[in-house]
Amino acid sequence: MRSPDGLLEIGLVRAVFDSLGAGVLVTDTTGRLTASNPRARLLLELPQDEMLGHDLHDLLHRGPDGGTVPRSECDMLTVLEDGLPAEGSDELFLRGDGSLVPIIWAATPLRHEGRVEGSVVVFHDFSLHRDAAEQTAAHLAALEGLTARLTMVSEVSTVLISSLDTPEMLNRLAGLLVPDMGDWAAIDVHTAGEMRRVAVHAPRGHLAAQSLRGPLPPLPDATRSAVVQALRSAEPVVLDADALARQPDSPLALAHRELFDRLGGCCGVVVPLHTRRHVFGVLTMARTAPGSSYSEAEVFVLADIARRAGLVMEAAELFEQQRHVAETMQRQLLTPLPQVDHLKLAARYLPAESATEIGGDWYDSFLLGDGVLTMIIGDVVGHDLKAAAHMAEVRNMLRALAWDRTEPPSLIMRRLDEAMTHTSDAPMATCVFARIEGDEGGPWEFHWVNAGHPPPLLITDDGHTRFLEAGHGPLLGLSSALHMGLGWPDAHAEIPPRSTLLLYTDGLVESRNRDIGEGLDTLRRHAAALARRDVEDFLDELLIRIQPSGDDVALLVLRTPAAGAVIDPAPAQHAHNPAAPNRAAPGSRIEDSPVRDTSESA
Repeated sequence: MRSPDGLLEIGLVRAVFDSLGAGVLVTDTTGRLTASNPRARLLLELPQDEMLGHDLHDLLHRGPDGGTVPRSECDMLTVLEDGLPAEGSDELFLRGDGSLVPIIWAATPLRHEGRVEGSVVVFHDFSLHRDAAEQTAAHLAALEGLTARLTMVSEVSTVLISSLDTPEMLNRLAGLLVPDMGDWAAIDVHTAGEMRRVAVHAPRGHLAAQSLRGPLPPLPDATRSAVVQALRSAEPVVLDADALARQPDSPLALAHRELFDRLGGCCGVVVPLHTRRHVFGVLTMARTAPGSSYSEAEVFVLADIARRAGLVMEAAELFEQQRHVAETMQRQLLTPLPQVDHLKLAARYLPAESATEIGGDWYDSFLLGDGVLTMIIGDVVGHDLKAAAHMAEVRNMLRALAWDRTEPPSLIMRRLDEAMTHTSDAPMATCVFARIEGDEGGPWEFHWVNAGHPPPLLITDDGHTRFLEAGHGPLLGLSSALHMGLGWPDAHAEIPPRSTLLLYTDGLVESRNRDIGEGLDTLRRHAAALARRDVEDFLDELLIRIQPSGDDVALLVLRTPAAGAVIDPAPAQHAHNPAAPNRAAPGSRIEDSPVRDTSESA
């Protein structure tokens, strides 16, 4: 008989066994179930009589597909073989209703007098933990996907703002979207009433991609074409297998279908390149893998990228319009040049490469009231349409202040500075204002002042060069003379026969990759080599050799005649105002000299 204490211990063990908050299964040495606690029966939805005597592995252990698991792969049975504890969290038990429950378990051998008499398996329902883990993994995957998308959008934004050359920007954009957003990309633009494919990027079909670029058929009035739908609705159009299987109903739809025929594609999406006011074209992305598709999130990202591209295209269009207006204004102000005696004048204006660099450079030359020839070069601070407008204002003020004055250039410059300060909102400006003085046939003298401008360059017939650095004073528009007591000292220099005098703006000698000191040395060297060229050839060749970039450039050059040159006795006439009083030196001649536009030839 058992003692009362022994009975108490058995009762206590039974109470623990029945009350334990985990499922407990007990097996014999063959793996057959000999006991189960209420929690195990609840988790498995099986009554006691349907478990006892059955093999634990055969009755309960299942794979992810619901099929049986080979006994050799059952880690719970190893406890009976080697007598060592085991645990795991990847197993599934079969419930009484046929469903599977993921479990986390631990098994230990049941020993009696040193022998293994069976095993005890303790397990919990791992569904909640596994669902939480899977949800966390899904969130992490979504976060990684979002991070990748944000990175791509950042890279796209960098590409979009890197150039105002729209075709180049769109070509780089198409390349950046492949392969993250598709296996190929194509961009069609609608401009001036015409459709044109400007970019196709397909790494697996490079040759075919190149041949698919170029003009496209016009927009049809009625069509189911995805391109036209996107253009007219400014909304994305998703292409599934059914949409791609439809027969094209217009030449434009056929041209769009050719992309899929030649590059492949099981699905696609067409998104408009647009702003609130205008639709510029469409971006087509496609995937070639069978069964692939585009998610709502991917369509949203592509639509956002296309919208950003549309904003950049609109900005480029506005910049180009601004450039055209500024260039037109500048050209209207670059008047024909007079010719006095045997003095030869020539000029060039080279517009900026970018609309953002359009500036306030100008040159001018006209006869003063006393018959003296002027040479003027200047640059108003700024690089936009407003700078060009201010340039026109300063140029006309200088003309009005100087034409009937016989006073020195320093006084003209002082009056211009005061006029800019008190009557104009023009910002600072640099300028060289000069008088070319001399008797009939020479000798000639250069009388000038310089308001913060690069120094004039004098080149003699034998190739000697000298920068005329005297006469230098502050920039215009600072009220320097009024508030700081500064001024512009008059300077004089003789211009030898057959010499060349060059005035220029800083765009000729300074750029982002070359400082002004290096630029001045380059200018001196090339100008010396061209000293005996005709003035027209001199300017053309100088621009070819220096190849200025970025900023706009204005040049004005004077060539003096040889000593003792014969003077044409014809009376002088004013080039721009035939009714103006004739105050030129006796025997001098003034006539229009065409000004050459170097925006293409140079």
